[in-house]
Amino acid sequence: MRIITIEDFRKAVKAHYEIVKHGEYSNHFDPPSPANLRKLCLKIFRSINNQDDLDTFFLFFGFNFDGTRKNLFKDDLHKFKPIGAFLRGETTTPTEDTIYFTAILVNFQPRPFNKFKKEIGDEELKIIRETKDILVPHESIDETTNEDSQNIEEEVKQEQKNENAQILIDTAKTTYPSDVKPKSLVNLPKTLKYIGFTTVSTFCLIAVYFMFFYKPCMQWSGDHFEKVSCDLEVNGIGNFNVVEPFDKTIFDLKKINVCDTTPCFDKNGEAVVWYAKTANGIDFFNGHGRHPETNSPLRPVTRYILNKYVKK
Repeated sequence: MRIITIEDFRKAVKAHYEIVKHGEYSNHFDPPSPANLRKLCLKIFRSINNQDDLDTFFLFFGFNFDGTRKNLFKDDLHKFKPIGAFLRGETTTPTEDTIYFTAILVNFQPRPFNKFKKEIGDEELKIIRETKDILVPHESIDETTNEDSQNIEEEVKQEQKNENAQILIDTAKTTYPSDVKPKSLVNLPKTLKYIGFTTVSTFCLIAVYFMFFYKPCMQWSGDHFEKVSCDLEVNGIGNFNVVEPFDKTIFDLKKINVCDTTPCFDKNGEAVVWYAKTANGIDFFNGHGRHPETNSPLRPVTRYILNKYVKK
């Protein structure tokens, strides 16, 4: 019996972050500061109705999420610091609560950990375990200073005055005297060395993720399957449009129109068209499996079915 550990989950979450940090929420991950992560948290949880995620929020902060409450994280901004350290690569030993909550912020699937243990494949697990961590030294990272903390407090005060006001980050530009070099330039050779190691590691993680780990979901769309986000909300009645894990063995299944000139058998007389009866008649498909809308099994077409249901 295989044993899936929290270390496996940690590596998988970190690999996913290396992908999404350049995506839709890149402005919140550049850098993953407490202020930026706090804003991302508010944005995400205002649209979350998944009870597992809400439970994880409660375990991490000690109170339930309330999108209408002002200054929700006024006394808890420090809790975002270990998440930033984990994402930047400053630590490979974050707490379990930090890993669980980070999985939500980077929209890692499958989550939570219990679901991950059930759905991860053996090959994926092997690749993840072989991935080596590159620990980024603290000296190559801009540490959170007292000025940063003051900026965070200023944001909270601004939201107290106007809840709908947008807080602009990085509007104040730091200038240097002409005879003083910025710290980043003084340590440029050493910084470039670390950037090199980090870049190689990042590309490795990206390759591993897309080759073995990334699993989109799919949804039936009238006559074919489409790839969709696993977090897509389903609207409508019934289960025919349910969002389900991507399955390449049935993704190419399509509902087809059959007429008297449609080739329904191969040269050996075997059916290449399949069918299922419905309340409205009969549906034909290009392969076997189950009807995506009724879940009834698809059967190989026969000449009797063609003569009875196909107009000539």
